[in-house]
Amino acid sequence: MAKPNSIPAVRKREFRVTWEAALGLVLVLALVFGSTLSPMFISSANLGNMLADFTEIALMALPMTLIIVTAEIDLSVASVLGASSALMGVLWHMGLPMPAVIALVLVFGALAGFLNGFVIVRFNLPSLAVTIGTLALFRGLAYVLLGDQAVADFPAGYTAFGMNNVGSTFLPQPFILVIVGAIVFSVLLHRTAFGRSLFAIGANPTAAAFSGIDVARVKLKLFVMSGFVSALAGVVYTLRFTSARGDNGEGFELSVIAAVLFGGVSIFGGRGSMIGVLLSLVIIGVLRNALTLNDVSSETLTIVTGALLLSSVLIPNLIARWRNIRERRSLMRAAASR
Repeated sequence: MAKPNSIPAVRKREFRVTWEAALGLVLVLALVFGSTLSPMFISSANLGNMLADFTEIALMALPMTLIIVTAEIDLSVASVLGASSALMGVLWHMGLPMPAVIALVLVFGALAGFLNGFVIVRFNLPSLAVTIGTLALFRGLAYVLLGDQAVADFPAGYTAFGMNNVGSTFLPQPFILVIVGAIVFSVLLHRTAFGRSLFAIGANPTAAAFSGIDVARVKLKLFVMSGFVSALAGVVYTLRFTSARGDNGEGFELSVIAAVLFGGVSIFGGRGSMIGVLLSLVIIGVLRNALTLNDVSSETLTIVTGALLLSSVLIPNLIARWRNIRERRSLMRAAASR
C-alpha cells in the first residue's frame, strides 16, 4: 500500500517544479524578446523603469496570492489604491504632516480590507460578488474625495523616495518594499502554520474547520492584510508620480490577478507557490516594458494581460485533465494485465 501512495506524491512535486521551470524558461524568452525589440531594453535606466512600473502590482499580488490559495479573491485592490491616493491628497491639503498622512492612509486601507472580510465571513457571501461591489464603492469614494482634480505638491523629500534609485544601482527605492514583502509573504505562506492553514482552507474549508482552524478569522486577516498593502501601494504610486488622483491604479486588479494565476496559484484554491508568482510578475513586467518601448498601445497591453490570465486558467486545467486520462489508462492497463 505504501508504494501506490508514494507515486502520486512524487508526480505532484514534479508538476509544481515543472510549472515553475516553465515560467523560468518563459522569463528567459521574454528577456530575449525584449532585447531583440529594442537595444534600450537592457540599459540600466530601462531596467530601473521596468522594476518601478510593476512595483504597485507586485505589492498587491503578495497578499492576493494568500487570498486565492484559500479559494477567495479580492477585486477591490486597485480601487483601494485609488481611494488611498485620493485620501492622501486630501489629508495633505488639510495641513497634516506627511507621517500622519501616511499612517492614516494605511489605517484606511486596513479598514477597507476589514469591510471586505467582515461582509464575506459574517454573511457567508462569495468574495467575488462582495469585492465587485466594493471595487465600485472605493473607486467612487476616490472620485468623491478629489473629483477630477489632482494634488501634486507633496514634499520633495518624500517624492524623492518614489523616484530615486538605491545608491548608484538601477534598483528603485520603492522596489525595496517588494523585496522585503516577497521574503515576508514567502515565509508566511510556506514556512508557518498559518500558511499551512491557508492551503487546508483552500483544499477543503469544512475539513479545515473540523481540524481546528478558525476559517472566518483567517479569511478576515487576509482581507485586512490585502487592504493594508493596497493602501501602501497607493502611497508608493502617489509619491512615484507625485500626484494624487481618483483614477490612480485604475485597471490594476486585472494585472494583479493575472500575475497570481499565471504564477501557478489555482483559482480553485489549495495550490500555489510564491516563487511562481514572483516569476510571473517579472514576466509580465518584462513583456509590458518591451512592448511599451516599441510604442505598443495600452489596448494591446491589456490584450496581452488578458491572454496571460486566460492561459493561466486554461493550461493547468488541460494539464490536469491530461494527467487524469493518463492515470486512468495506466490503471486500465494494469487491470487488463491481471
